[in-house]
Amino acid sequence: MTVRQRNVLSQSQEDYLKALYELGARAHGPVGTNQLSERLGVSAPSAAQMLNRLAELGLVRHDRLLEMYLTKALGYRWDEVHEEAERLEHVISEQMEQRIYDALGRPGLDPHGDPIPTPAGELSPAAGRPLHECKAGESVRVVRVSDRDPGKLRELSRLGLTLGTTVELVGESRYEGPLAVRVRGRRRQVALGVARAVYVS
Repeated sequence: MTVRQRNVLSQSQEDYLKALYELGARAHGPVGTNQLSERLGVSAPSAAQMLNRLAELGLVRHDRLLEMYLTKALGYRWDEVHEEAERLEHVISEQMEQRIYDALGRPGLDPHGDPIPTPAGELSPAAGRPLHECKAGESVRVVRVSDRDPGKLRELSRLGLTLGTTVELVGESRYEGPLAVRVRGRRRQVALGVARAVYVS
């Protein structure tokens, strides 16, 4: 696949990528073919065929690998990398992708905790369960943030809810209200919409 070929996506391919991203942001694990076909109103075989085509293009791997490179090598914050990676993912060559992968030490996760496919296209299941489903008294660790909305990511940074952070759930959400948590010894209120973007183990 040449750079020129990868740079020209059909509207259908872009629709699939957008649906994958939106479903993945709310999923407890990988997005299934049936979920995708229902979201787009197409048959399961058609969805599977398009997924194979997108896998050949390597776009999902490029995006997550570039996000890690922008963070680790260039100092981008996790709320800045998504749009930048989207601009670059269509134009890097396979050789550059492999060099970035090797230079970063062959990472398995992107800056948001999402798995990065291997060169062979293998993808580990996404980790964690939603923070808002935890019970009061549980002590958990942030392992993934599925929402890439810059505003939410900045709010998570302000609250200290970054990858690897230990969180104690003090009070559960009632009537769609905020959660009460303790992070690094400080009690915090987390809006339910923000909490739904955090996955823990």
